[in-house]
Amino acid sequence: MSEETNSKVTMEKIVSLCRRRGFIFPSSEIYGGLSSCWDYGPLGVELKRNIKEAWWKDMVQSRDDMVGLDTSILMHPQVWVASGHIQNFSDPLVECKACHQRWRGDELKTPACPACGGELTDPRQFNLMFKTFMGPLEDAGATVYLRPETAQGMFVNFPNVVASARKKLPFGIAQVGKSFRNEITTGNFIFRDREFEQMEIEYFIKPGTQDKWFEYWVNERMSWWQKLGMRPEHLKFREHCKEELAHYALGCFDINFLFPMGWAELEGIASRGDYDLTQHASCSGKNLQYNDEETKEHYLPYVIEPSAGVDRGVLAFLCDAYDEDIADGEPRAILRFHPRIAPIKAAVLPLSKKEPLANLARDIFNTLRTDWLVQYDDTQSIGRRYRRQDEIGTPFCITIDFQSLDDRQVTVRERDSMTQIRLPISDLKATLAAKLAGEPLAEGSRVWKSGDDKPAQK
Repeated sequence: MSEETNSKVTMEKIVSLCRRRGFIFPSSEIYGGLSSCWDYGPLGVELKRNIKEAWWKDMVQSRDDMVGLDTSILMHPQVWVASGHIQNFSDPLVECKACHQRWRGDELKTPACPACGGELTDPRQFNLMFKTFMGPLEDAGATVYLRPETAQGMFVNFPNVVASARKKLPFGIAQVGKSFRNEITTGNFIFRDREFEQMEIEYFIKPGTQDKWFEYWVNERMSWWQKLGMRPEHLKFREHCKEELAHYALGCFDINFLFPMGWAELEGIASRGDYDLTQHASCSGKNLQYNDEETKEHYLPYVIEPSAGVDRGVLAFLCDAYDEDIADGEPRAILRFHPRIAPIKAAVLPLSKKEPLANLARDIFNTLRTDWLVQYDDTQSIGRRYRRQDEIGTPFCITIDFQSLDDRQVTVRERDSMTQIRLPISDLKATLAAKLAGEPLAEGSRVWKSGDDKPAQK
């Protein structure tokens, strides 16, 4: 992890905002919480869902060469023998002889305990898989594991997908799902958890084409993060050196993001060769070869694997979107989310709680909520309501004032620039759809005025 940091945002600011505005809470908080376990609140669950849905739409729904799976968290124990997780999925564990805290040995910068400076034990390998038992007996024959990755479920289903989906190489299998790793050290909020969610693709290709497809997916995945608004200066590639690569890997690139604690992995893209299918074919005794009807060849495909963490994606988007500026002479905290991932797409803000203005505002709210997640807020001054929506990343605020009763028009305010436009209620839904889809504010027949102009009062 690089020591370079993003100076504008601190982890303390992100954690505070997430708790205050309902993005993320400590799990089981009334009992003191549970280390590295988090609950997504009303806004956090929408942000997380939007990220996953954007990934699924772009990686699966919009492509002809991709299908989806949702495989079981519990799998046959031999899956993990074949994949090498039973033998090799471990980290070096060291323990302080004085305070007895435990640390991951390969991440320590000094040979002393980071907490107290005490002497550390020699490292020993610690397997990261969570073990449990299936059925009423707790014996070796009932041992199963919570999956440490979603990838193996896609590999063992390769023949099922080929037979049922009738896909020809190259094609991919995509999955979004929970994984579990009993990490020695966690921290940095939701960056490293013991329970986390992954967005993974196993892209099966003909041997000999791996370099072309590896380059394609490295660039495709970097482009995806940027397409959702992530700033290019907060992203960079890191190629794994030969010493870092797994023995079967042909290459690996990380997409690193500039988190508050420095540069760290957001997604990995690996060229895995045919290792996984070879292992499962050998251990299961099943023929997993692909029958190439065009060349009449039978072979085990090679695999390119883009693997991203959903929770790290949430944290990266929060950090990237966070900003502070001055509005009307007062400091403003703002989340500049891309509209596709913003939890709330628009807020309806009537200037009065009383009829008939409230009735008109409710009608507009009910019309919009059939298409988007929209908030209704009629509490406190309009300036304070704007600030609340800015802080949770709402792209547009719709103000219904007393003039709206006469001219049947509303004021729409854009979050980042604070510019406004007044338009007929009959045009509101179409205009909002266009702006959320990326139409520039300058387009259209009306002018967006600068600043938080005051709506019509009575």
